[in-house]
Order: sequence, then C-alpha cells, then structure tokens
Amino acid sequence: MKLTYLIAAASLACFSACEKKETPEVKEKIDDALDRRPNEGIKDAAEDVKDAAKDAGGEVKDAAKDLKDDVKDATR
Repeated sequence: MKLTYLIAAASLACFSACEKKETPEVKEKIDDALDRRPNEGIKDAAEDVKDAAKDAGGEVKDAAKDLKDDVKDATR
C-alpha cells in the first residue's frame, strides 16, 4: 500500500512540475478556433480579404507569365 502512495505522490509531483506556457500567438489561435476573439467578424472578414488578395496576386502572376510566353512565341 505504501508503494502505491509513493507512486501516486511521485506522479503528482511530476505533473505539478509541468508549467503551462501560453504565448499571445497561441492564445490568439485558440481564441480564433473557438470563435471567441474580440471583433471576430471583422477579423474573419480581414483574413478573407487577405486570402483573396493573395489568390488574385497568384492569378495575375500566372497571367503575366502566360502573356510573356505568348509575346515570345509571337516574335519568333
């Protein structure tokens, strides 16, 4: 029985030694996942705009590359 208490005490000591460290970035990601950030709707809309702008930038880059290839082919 004493061995059981000793193992339990050692386990509790090990678990209590683990410190919970939460950085602001981690807290923001948790709050975002749980939809509990302040001004959640505005932040989500801004993230959507950012993603759309990134996608549009990629499309423009691809179109410019295609145009460059077409011009190169036309001048041969």
